[in-house]
Amino acid sequence: MVERRTLLFFAVASVLFGGTFVAAKAGLAYFPPLLFVALRFDVAAAALLGYAALTTSREDLLPRTRGDVAGILATGILAIGLTNALLFVGQQYASSAVASIVFSLNPILTPVFAAVLLSDERLSARGAAGMLLGLVGVGLVVSPDPANLLGGDAVGKAILFAGAVSGALGSVLIRWADGDLSSTVRTAWGLPFGALLCHLLSWSAGESAASISWTPEALAALGYVALFAGALAYIAYFGLLDVTGAIRANLVFYLVPVVASLGGWALLGEDISALAVAGFLTIFAGFAVIGSESMDVLGRFRSPPAERALTDGGRPTDEQCGCESD
Repeated sequence: MVERRTLLFFAVASVLFGGTFVAAKAGLAYFPPLLFVALRFDVAAAALLGYAALTTSREDLLPRTRGDVAGILATGILAIGLTNALLFVGQQYASSAVASIVFSLNPILTPVFAAVLLSDERLSARGAAGMLLGLVGVGLVVSPDPANLLGGDAVGKAILFAGAVSGALGSVLIRWADGDLSSTVRTAWGLPFGALLCHLLSWSAGESAASISWTPEALAALGYVALFAGALAYIAYFGLLDVTGAIRANLVFYLVPVVASLGGWALLGEDISALAVAGFLTIFAGFAVIGSESMDVLGRFRSPPAERALTDGGRPTDEQCGCESD
């Protein structure tokens, strides 16, 4: 049975990340893209570092091992900094629908890196089938015009794809680092590195703070991506990563287009097509296929001792969370 905390992390990360596409698109009317991301991480870092300092002992707050440092750098530079810089820049050249489906390749890319870097995470046949169902569901929800998906500005799509690659690689490297810091503390230390990277990219691109239009709408967009889709969502996502592993944690990106579509319907009066509803059901079917492996593992724990001895020496099998080990 999936723990309530894991379900909570999954729901919070999916909902808040789903709103990022809407808020980012709105905020790009007022901010240069890279500076927008940098300011987002400035605010998120201040909030999360303050929270970590108040709720964590000094011993647990400071990195002590190489794994801690490697995990912080993978979090800040790849999983947070470069991923979001590429996302915000890429959204200038592609619609939100196309951006969503390109970024939803993240769960497909993650097993590729996990196969190379992690001995305890492999995609099983059932896990692959579940992921394929999820990807089909994403395509139905977004239902992009094939002409727009394959044509138009290829640069924007390439940038978005590079962002998906960066996010997948970063999540796997965090697991590979195997540090001892909690996910909240690791994220709190990682955010300043993400902010610094984005400020350097913004400066090198010639962006200027003078071009920012400080309207109430701009402040609302910045507040959402910094505090809700930033600090809170990252606590949930990286906590999920520690519990479930990189492959399963990145399934949240399958729900992002679902949340974006529902948000557009509820807040902006956008229609949801019958095809999108079919996509929702397909995504949930994919989750059910992947989740059924966890139930198999649970059953192995509950089987009689003699039966467990015949299967895996009384230990659970390696088919866990849609993965297999060497």
